[in-house]
Amino acid sequence: MPIPEDVTGEEIDKDVRQELQSLPKTLAEDVAKNLVMVARLIDEDPERAYAYSRIALRLASRVAAVREAAGFAAYATQKYGEALAEFRAARRMTGTVELWPLMADCERGLGRPEKALDMAGAPEVQKLDKAGQVEMRLVAAGARRDMGQLDAAIVTLQSPELASSSVQPWTARLRYAYADALLAAGREGEAREWFAKAVEADRDGSTDASDRLAELDGVEFMDALVEDEDQNGADRDEQRAQDDDKD
Repeated sequence: MPIPEDVTGEEIDKDVRQELQSLPKTLAEDVAKNLVMVARLIDEDPERAYAYSRIALRLASRVAAVREAAGFAAYATQKYGEALAEFRAARRMTGTVELWPLMADCERGLGRPEKALDMAGAPEVQKLDKAGQVEMRLVAAGARRDMGQLDAAIVTLQSPELASSSVQPWTARLRYAYADALLAAGREGEAREWFAKAVEADRDGSTDASDRLAELDGVEFMDALVEDEDQNGADRDEQRAQDDDKD
């Protein structure tokens, strides 16, 4: 696949560049460029990101950063079996637990919420940083919902991080998940309160909490162009009616 001329491979994280030093120089440069393309496209065009990740994987499957990137690309395209395999490989190579919540979420994607819950109770969770532990809580709550256990999902999300008034990178998503679980359980008033709290914390628009809140409040958004066209049509109909009356 083509690599844009502005991609040099130097854009990748220094730790990843260091990993690639185990490869011959030209090969390392090619792998780095493909990893840059994965990072650049994974949000806007995950299928292309996945294609670039497969090239990097073919070139350097023994590099942990490449296996991890391939995992993220597969995860973004909902290829959960592939993602899980790549995350497991990266974990074996590095010995870290950072990918544990994503591995558990892959189990959910594969229709195995019970396995995800088992992972949520594993010793590895205690080794995660705060962000990782919150992510694991979100996955566990999702697994409860997959199993139809709405009340248990709500309880799972109730935590010091949810109750805290300070805004952290995970705050908006945690509040949103809690609001969504409340709504699914028919607790609309509480859900509205927490969607509003999610909006307050969502500084970069990572959720659609504002839309969900507006929906609960009965606010409907119409495309401005469609609205103008409807108004113009109404005006034409009215003019025709007036002309008919004159006749």
